[in-house]
Amino acid sequence: MNKLDYLAKKGRISAISDVDRNRYLNFFSKSYRENFEHCKFNLKKFPRWSIISGYYAMHDITKLFLADKFRIKIDLKVHETVIEVFRELIKDGEILKLLNFGYNEFLKLLNDLVEAKEKRTKVQYYTGTAFLKKEYLVQAREFFNEIVQPYLNKIRNLKDVN
Repeated sequence: MNKLDYLAKKGRISAISDVDRNRYLNFFSKSYRENFEHCKFNLKKFPRWSIISGYYAMHDITKLFLADKFRIKIDLKVHETVIEVFRELIKDGEILKLLNFGYNEFLKLLNDLVEAKEKRTKVQYYTGTAFLKKEYLVQAREFFNEIVQPYLNKIRNLKDVN
């Protein structure tokens, strides 16, 4: 049994029905955009929330991509499962058929998503000191410019998402 079959058997992923497909795609299409706009809007005043919403923009566009290209819906343990599904598609070579750029670029996308998840988890629970706010402003700008924007652009190109 491959990993995707295992995840389906455990109820962590499922196939999106024809009835739910448009609703699901519309939701994540709007959700990743809202999170991205929230990320940009809060960059200076609330950098911690900028990082959090930047990660969620990346997470949601990834779910949109998986749903659109593979009809995979993430049902349980969503953050962990999205990353596991991405890894499995790389390993099985399925996703490589869709890609117009190299395997290493796709691995970078996966690594960026994993790194973003870790960064989001750390900043979500900080104490709010003046020093940390200043530090998170620097981190939020780097995260936005070097991780979030490039990741979204690459997934949009893969998916033909606007």
